[in-house]
Amino acid sequence: MIGQDKNQLLSELKELLGQDHVSIKEDTLEAFSHDETEDLTYLPQVVAFPRHTEDVSAIMKLASKHQVPVTPSAARTGLAGGAIPVKGGIALSMKHLNRILDIDQDNSQAIVEPGVINQVFQEACMALGLMYPPDPSSWGTSTMGAMWPPMRVDQGLLNMASPLLIS
Repeated sequence: MIGQDKNQLLSELKELLGQDHVSIKEDTLEAFSHDETEDLTYLPQVVAFPRHTEDVSAIMKLASKHQVPVTPSAARTGLAGGAIPVKGGIALSMKHLNRILDIDQDNSQAIVEPGVINQVFQEACMALGLMYPPDPSSWGTSTMGAMWPPMRVDQGLLNMASPLLIS
């Protein structure tokens, strides 16, 4: 829960990300209060929309400074409540972190940002003659960040390491 310094935190988030990338609008908070899990809704106090890895790092530093919980949130198509901000705080949208950074054909691995849509990634693999096997029914909306939680650290940056691609 955001405490007494809510205005300070909001001011710092807006300074960091820009006014258009921080929201406390009721409809935005509602949208980020749930996934597809039935009957579970917890409102965040603010939604942040980072555009770069450095933004995420700075948001996490602010959250730590203000002792505010952060819940990563992508497409919110999950059925297990993983993207629900049960302790309030900041909902960290992955909407703008949606780039495929590398598809390494030789090693059958890819590095993607967590907001990449599964279908977009599968089509990029197909264009290279590769296959990415997962096939959720939500493939047109689900994101890579929610599908494969294993992460690796590359030169200090947190990157998504995808499972093997099949050639």
